Parts: sequence; structure tokens; C-alpha cells
Amino acid sequence: MKQETGEVPFSLAGIDHIVFIVDDMQLAMDFYLNVLGCQRGYAYPELGMEQLWAGPALIVLWDQTHPGGIGAKPPVAGGRNVDHVCLAAGPFDHDQLRAHLARHGVEIEREANHGGARGLGHSFYFCDPFGNKLELKGPPPHPDL
Repeated sequence: MKQETGEVPFSLAGIDHIVFIVDDMQLAMDFYLNVLGCQRGYAYPELGMEQLWAGPALIVLWDQTHPGGIGAKPPVAGGRNVDHVCLAAGPFDHDQLRAHLARHGVEIEREANHGGARGLGHSFYFCDPFGNKLELKGPPPHPDL
């Protein structure tokens, strides 16, 4: 990746959510609700996924043993069980972001409209140079809805 000298075509607003891969949803829910005091968010039973509020951000638990959790890779010994980190961004032009990432040799794995701590927004998924998956998620198109 080469260093750019110009402006980045988006502004970061913080971490939107982080996705932890688990293999025992009940144990995970008990820990995050009862030990850390997270609050229940949305549930996606068809995916084996639960969202929990941790302040203004979300912790998403993804059960890789659930039939809908087939995209979740099995947990790795030693605790490296993070699927991806989602970075919340301010409004940005999608074409400018695509061009920006391409200039830096960053391949977009996929794009989608996904939910998160701020609601639905357009997301770009790509990896950092070390293979860590990142999601850059724009704000909801209609925050007042």
C-alpha cells in the first residue's frame, strides 16, 4: 500500500461494532449481559447472531455452530475469534471511496447495506495488510426514520 498525500474521502466517527465468533451462545450471552452489563440489541435467529449494546457501540455474537452461522469461521485456540471490526464513517461518496481504496491497492471483498449501532448504512468490507477484516460503514441514509 502506498501512502497518499491527499485527503481521505470519508471521516471516521468511531467503532460501530465488533463481531465475536462463539461456539456457545448461551454462555456468551450470560457473560456479556450479566458480567459486563451489556443491553440486548437485535437478534438474528436465522443467522445465529445476537447484538448487544456496549454503550453507543454494538458487540455482535455470531454462533459458528448454528446452521445460519456458516460464514463464521470456527474459534481459534488462544482467543483469536474476531470476525471483523466495523468502523463508523461520516457521509461519503461511494465512487470516491472505491477509487481511494483502489489507489492504495486495497481490494473490496463486498459491499452491502447492513445494520449497526447507527442503523442501516452502506458498508464496504476489505482487509488491512495483515489480513484483519474491516467494515467501513456509512451513516444511515435517513437518520430521522
